[in-house]
Parts: sequence; C-alpha cells; structure tokens
Amino acid sequence: MYKARIQYLCFNILLWATVSGFSQSTRMGDWQEIQLTVQPKTGETAAALLKRYNLYDFPCNISRFFKLNNLKENERLKPGATYKLPVNIASYNGKSIRSTLEIDDWQVAKSIEVYNREALESGLRGDNFIVSKKLWVPWHLVNCADEPEKPEAKPLKTRKSVGGEMYIPEPTAGKGQRIFPIFGKKYEKTPLLSRKLKGKVFYIVSGHGGPDVGAQGKRAGHTLCEDEYAYDVSLRLLRLLISHGATAFMIVRDPDDGIRDEDFLPCDKDETVWGEQEIPYGQRDRLQQRCDIINAMTERNAKAGYVEQTMIEIHVDSRNKDHKTDVFFYYRPNSDISEALARRFHKKFETKYQTKQGQRGFTGTVSSRNLYMLKETIPPRAVYIELGNIRNDWDQQRLVLRNNRQAIANWLLDSLLEEP
Repeated sequence: MYKARIQYLCFNILLWATVSGFSQSTRMGDWQEIQLTVQPKTGETAAALLKRYNLYDFPCNISRFFKLNNLKENERLKPGATYKLPVNIASYNGKSIRSTLEIDDWQVAKSIEVYNREALESGLRGDNFIVSKKLWVPWHLVNCADEPEKPEAKPLKTRKSVGGEMYIPEPTAGKGQRIFPIFGKKYEKTPLLSRKLKGKVFYIVSGHGGPDVGAQGKRAGHTLCEDEYAYDVSLRLLRLLISHGATAFMIVRDPDDGIRDEDFLPCDKDETVWGEQEIPYGQRDRLQQRCDIINAMTERNAKAGYVEQTMIEIHVDSRNKDHKTDVFFYYRPNSDISEALARRFHKKFETKYQTKQGQRGFTGTVSSRNLYMLKETIPPRAVYIELGNIRNDWDQQRLVLRNNRQAIANWLLDSLLEEP
C-alpha cells in the first residue's frame, strides 16, 4: 500500500491524494462541527463549485451539498448567496490530525493534510491550518467509507425492441432518486447536476468483454485484464454524461460489476451486450454485433429528432512492457466531425498534463485509423481511445488507481461540456 501511494504521488494525475482502505474505527470525534461556507462565482453551477473544491468525484459529497443547502437537484445557485460545502472545520489541537479528529487511520489523516496543503497552494484557502488552527475536513474522507445499503431499485420497464432484441434503456433525466443499477450500489444514485448535454446521445463502448478479456498485464501478483479497466472508465464516463442530462447508453454490460474503487479488478467473462445478448467468440462477430446495435439505435434516435449522436470506444493498449505511452485518440478516416472531437479530447488531456505534471509533458497523439468500429458504425461523431500500455509499470498506475480512472472520465466530460 505504501509503495502504491508513493507511485501515485509521483504520477500525480490528480490534484488530491487517493484515498483507500478506510478502517472501521475512522469516525468523527466530538469536536464541534462548523461548516465551510463559500460564495459561488458568477454563473457557477453546483457541479462546478464542488469541482473547484475537489469534492465532485465523491457521490456522498454531492448528496451532502444538496442536503446542507436544502437544494433540489439541478437547482441553480443564486449570485451573491452563501452556500455550505461538505467540508467541516475542526479546531486543530496543534499535535496531530488523528488526535484532533479522534481517528486511528493514518492514511485518512494524511489525505486530510494533503487536502489542506493543496487548498492553500491553489488559493482556495488563505491560511495554514497549523497556524490558524482551522483544519478543513472533507466530508467524504471521514463519512463515506461505510455508506448504508440503499434499497433495491425497482426494475426498469422493458421498452420496444431494437434490431429484434428487447432492451432496457438507461434512465436519462427522470425525477426522484434517479437510480441507475448499472453503476452498482455505491454509485447508482446519480444526481442531475445540469442539463448542458440535454438532447445529445452517446453510445459508450468498452473494449472486449465476454469470452475476450483483451490485453493482459501483471502487477503485484495480480492479472490486469483490459476489458475490466476499460469497463470501469467507461461506466464512470457514462455516469458523468447522465448527470449532465445526456441520453447515454452502455453497450457492453456486466450484471455484477458496477463502478469499482479497488486497484485490482478481478477478471471474468460474464459480460453481455445491450439487450442481454451473449457476446460471440469470433472477433469479427463480436464487433459486428456491437455495430448492428449502435446503428439500429442511431437510426431510431435520428428519427426521434436527435441530431448530435456520438460513439466513444475505450480500450487499453498492449506493447512491450518497457514501452511507456500516453492516451491515444483515433478518429474515423475522412471525417472532419470525428477528427474534431478526437482533437478536442487530445487538447484537453494535453492541457491537464501541463497543469498537473508540466515537467513530463504529454506524448499522446491523434490520428485516423481504419478500425472496424470506426468504419462500420454510423454515429457522425466517433472516437476510439487507447488508455496506455497495460504491461508497463508506469502506465498501469493510470489504470489501477481509481482516482486516475476517474480523472480520465472527468477530462473527457470536460471536453464535451466545453463544446460550443
């Protein structure tokens, strides 16, 4: 665990340290809870505000924010108003964070220290907690390890067939709890944070699955399977799209695996595709099956009036283990629309790398490739993404650390939200 954390800090894809392995004894102490309050910037949404304070990646922070401020999902923030953040302020005792909060977990205490230090360095706060004795304690670091089990969601109604197969659509912008079982118990509640992507359709395809686990790598005695990590990143992206009002469909599906926060994701072969269809053994048959599903849905949605439809396919590359790569983006040959989206993604990743690890630079590229899924699908906007070399120790950190997987999804979403 210590070695993995040091590798993460060196990798530094995210601004904040990753948090894992909460102990059962991690709890709030008896110190007086004082909520951190802030005023949003002009035009800033709840999602943008939480993202600015590095709280957005944790669902319990989002729920807590709405509850603290008696807000409804997607309710606009009022200019000049003051809002409570899911961050408590504790009186630092001058000795240690653990004794201040009466917790035992060193990892959690260290993460709180990092949060406060980075908040100071980025200008979010103007004082050092050691001097001011005001310690910022993000809600998720001490309250979200043991979230209660949510009640079973009611099964979604089966709708009309696509390509002769019955299918169950992802809910998009419904009222109430907005429960999406595909994300798993921990993440199934997906608040509607904005409607910026309303009217846009996305088909998210994670590479391989079923009888084909894809490329494989080894790390700390564990086997890393491409399809599991591509699936987790794809699910995270899907959840973000839905949270901003998009109509989004997950083409490859696993009945057991929602969004997972573990480093090592077990390999299995129980994935299906949309409509609970089994995945064929033959590679060409597998790819054609997905193309047929996507094309039938694209035609149906076009008839329903949806103009902007996008396919995003996510894979992990495999090369010599000594070959370190960055994220690569491929677009459909002779398609200006597909190329523009790929370049937008690439530009966002390049910018993020310059911000987070400028000394390293970004070597990922954009190019056209005559890949089957790009050739045979019909959504106008189509991009195929390779996340790195699954056999390379450095690239593996982009995969095994959940915050890095979330960062990839966040950056893809940011690119889409910033489109004119």
